[in-house]
Amino acid sequence: MIRWDVAIVGAGIAGASLAAELAPHARVLLLEGEDRPGYHATGRSAAFWSETYGGPFVQPLTTASGPALEAGGFLAPLGSLHIARAGEKPAVDAFLAEFEGSGVELRAVDPREALPGLRDEWRYGVLEPSCAYIDVGGLHAAGLAAARRAGAELVVSAELQAAQRAPGGWHLETRAGRFEASVLVNAAGAWADSVARLAGVAPIGIQPYRRTMVQIRTDPAPPSALPLVAHLAGSFYFKPEAGGRLWLSPHDEIPTDACDAAPEAIDVATAIDRFEHVVDWRVTALEHKWAGLRSFAPDRLPVYGFDAEGEGFFWCAGQGGFGIQTAPAAARMAAALLLGRTPDPSLAGVDPQRYLPGRFAR
Repeated sequence: MIRWDVAIVGAGIAGASLAAELAPHARVLLLEGEDRPGYHATGRSAAFWSETYGGPFVQPLTTASGPALEAGGFLAPLGSLHIARAGEKPAVDAFLAEFEGSGVELRAVDPREALPGLRDEWRYGVLEPSCAYIDVGGLHAAGLAAARRAGAELVVSAELQAAQRAPGGWHLETRAGRFEASVLVNAAGAWADSVARLAGVAPIGIQPYRRTMVQIRTDPAPPSALPLVAHLAGSFYFKPEAGGRLWLSPHDEIPTDACDAAPEAIDVATAIDRFEHVVDWRVTALEHKWAGLRSFAPDRLPVYGFDAEGEGFFWCAGQGGFGIQTAPAAARMAAALLLGRTPDPSLAGVDPQRYLPGRFAR
């Protein structure tokens, strides 16, 4: 039996990106429970890159990922317009204050000039020009390909069934067979706490939430230069897609067990109702609907690093809805932590201590 240096559970964007970083320096095994990688969360992303998304403690990872995403051709111009109602001026001020000094460009604007058809109650706007489309499928495929080129092995339909710590490493039982590895990486997304329990490691309290998306057509059709439009108080966002379509979400976070998420009729109806209270455009067609899982640690920050109690057990989880936009920097940081190396200079603005699992008392 091959003894791997690192076995990564989960081949979504977190596992794939980390495997690509580690494989040039270690023997890496990537275990995916489904029959294809990225099925649950990565493949159902809203597909935008926003430096403010996730808040000021996630922003350094997002910003540090920008150059790599640009160089790889994974970003395309979009822009973001954050809007607020007449009574929500404190939320606008708080938002601007959160990112003051961060280097993220934010400009107060009149939203009615930026968004035709906006209803009168929406009085405040903040433009975030750096927001971009992100090619999620391309980024994920590139990570998997880079990992394979460097010698990593991907095994699908390999749901973890047992993990036992033995002298010097782990004995792993999966639906695809048995494996041995010195380090076990938990990049299992919504299943992260379940993987920890299987390994005899105390769970952190990573909670999956369902997020609903719909694809619609409207009359009039969206302006060609429409940015991502998001409510500063977090009750919706929508963005233009090819062929005059819109992707719309009610920004729902419905606690759920780890599962193959499906959209609920009430959440789809809520999304459309909220949209119709933003602009005077008529929804003419509901073309597609889907739901994905977003998983958060209790403090809503990602978790990267070795567990303080579980020897050889490394967390790479809790990325919420920002795992894709932070993937390049997060993977470089996590690889440095796992290998005991000095972080890449591109991570100069990132504090790895902020994301260590030891911050949780369990």
